[in-house]
Amino acid sequence: MAIATIVSRVTGLLSKVLLIAVIGAETLGDSYQAASTLPTMINELLLGGVLTSVAIPLLVRAEKEDSDGGESYAQWLITMGTLILGVGTVVAMACAPLLTDVYISDSQDANPELVTAFAYLVLPGIVFYGLTALLSAVLNARHVFGLPTWAPVLNNLVVIVVLVVYAMLPGELTLNPVHMTDTHLLVLGLGTALGVAVQASVLVPALKKTGFQFKWRFGWDSRLSEFGSLAFWVLLYVGLGLASMTVLTNVATSATGTLTAFNYQWLIAQVPYGVLGVSLLTALMPKMSRAAAHNDNDAIVRDLLFGNRMSAILLMPFSALMTVSGLAIGLAAFAWGNSGVEGGTRIGLALALSAFGLVPYAVTLLQLRVFYAMKDARTPTLIQALIVAVRIGLLYLFLAVSEPGNAGQLAVGVSLAMSLSFVFGAIVGQVWLRVRLGRLRTGFTIWTVCLTVVASSLAFAVAKGANALVQSLIGIGNPVVAAWVEVILVTLIGLPLAFGLLAAFRVPEMKPAIDKINRLVRRR
Repeated sequence: MAIATIVSRVTGLLSKVLLIAVIGAETLGDSYQAASTLPTMINELLLGGVLTSVAIPLLVRAEKEDSDGGESYAQWLITMGTLILGVGTVVAMACAPLLTDVYISDSQDANPELVTAFAYLVLPGIVFYGLTALLSAVLNARHVFGLPTWAPVLNNLVVIVVLVVYAMLPGELTLNPVHMTDTHLLVLGLGTALGVAVQASVLVPALKKTGFQFKWRFGWDSRLSEFGSLAFWVLLYVGLGLASMTVLTNVATSATGTLTAFNYQWLIAQVPYGVLGVSLLTALMPKMSRAAAHNDNDAIVRDLLFGNRMSAILLMPFSALMTVSGLAIGLAAFAWGNSGVEGGTRIGLALALSAFGLVPYAVTLLQLRVFYAMKDARTPTLIQALIVAVRIGLLYLFLAVSEPGNAGQLAVGVSLAMSLSFVFGAIVGQVWLRVRLGRLRTGFTIWTVCLTVVASSLAFAVAKGANALVQSLIGIGNPVVAAWVEVILVTLIGLPLAFGLLAAFRVPEMKPAIDKINRLVRRR
């Protein structure tokens, strides 16, 4: 699963790099970014949030309690889910122009007609996103984990092929006026939906191999009523997130290229969390749930403390890497094709100035999972409401202080608003858990964070110094080549040195890794 996650992130990043190289980071790029996020947002509102927080435990329970191993319940869940997703897709497509009006601002830099045209083509992906989550849940309940983790890789590969085909098409996409029959528009829009369809369809053979026989099963299952209140709070949580992203998109589309810059810096920032943070959360969630089931608050606090400290240890060095070399990362990864140095610079600056939010983001998500482990879906929603309120306020503040039309300044402002809102969320979550669970040993967590900051600062100061020396000796004139040299040098020197300093500081969580390395060395 870890390998599949890494491959998925790498191929996803490759597809994004190719996308910005092919369509650029200006009006076309922003319009595509705005439209392509609609299916995921609507799927979350219709089914995704409830499925991940409420419906999946029902599958496990049905497998244990039902005489048919939960097959009829799984059939019912897939049937009703498909029905909800289908109706939602039809309504969304009928309301595509309205969604565009709500989702993007009326700035002269935006192109509502192009966003609407893309929306018509990509909104069918709502069904396939939902089915991917549904089928993956059924497979996981039957102890099949591999293929659901690999399925997004196929989606990425399809998108890569589509972008290559798009790049080979003669001419350019016509923006004034926008024609739904434009070949460029059809290839990009339908190709995006095709990738999601492939992602969902590959799970069907795997489900059949488990012995599952599907048939349509309509009606109502009484067990879902037990989770009605939980589902309400989860839906409200998702709705608040969608409202936040709607405001963010409206603000970001006030300057051409801002939305693309934000989305791409967020993609880069999520890579270390997706590989390390998610793995940590996945490992801790069952332990916290068992502790909560036994009302063992001491065990919950121990797991929370461990999770917070490990989040800082694992992610702070990557946060430092993106802070000191964010500009180089943006240039190395995205200063290609139609994006150019200007587009890569926007992304890099936004990444460098907002990477400090990586650890608070991981801590906030861990805190919310503690509440879910205690079967409390209300508190995470209230915390989400506070985070969203702060984020929206910051978004409009940065919009007001940015120069009109300056995409670089606004991209940094939008990214800062996101990171600062998670800093606020981590503080609120810690205080709320202190009230709920008692003493959390917050000082111990803060001490670990300070150690990781010191270790990372020293390590990457050395790494940046080494890079400056090499660059001065070689004298590289091309900014993109120089950026690649910096990313490679700073990463290879900074990350090992940062973790080595943490080991030298005798951070307790580093001891298992040190012991493992010592055993391997002795064997050699």
